[in-house]
Amino acid sequence: MNESILVSIKKLLGIAGDYPYFDADIITHINSVLMVLTQVGVGPEDGFTITGDTETWKQFLGTDSSKLMAVRTYVYLKVKIIFDPPQSSAAIESINRLINEFEWRLNVAAEK
Repeated sequence: MNESILVSIKKLLGIAGDYPYFDADIITHINSVLMVLTQVGVGPEDGFTITGDTETWKQFLGTDSSKLMAVRTYVYLKVKIIFDPPQSSAAIESINRLINEFEWRLNVAAEK
């Protein structure tokens, strides 16, 4: 929960945490995804944005660690499809199906 949102997403994208050259792009995409999560009921009601590698998953989710893995995977998949989409249309379709499922499940969990 105390891991940096930016660093963890960069690692999942295959980018070293200390490699700063794509940070501005990745931060923009992460913030867009965090806005979507806020709209489906996950995270702070007033929204949440990151500006660098200091913001953590705990700051975004608070004490609700039960959604951490799903939220992290959802953010990664959404950023991946925007920042570095696969070449294969079948892979893109598969990722989009996963994104839709995670979004639905996170919304259902937030409504409880």
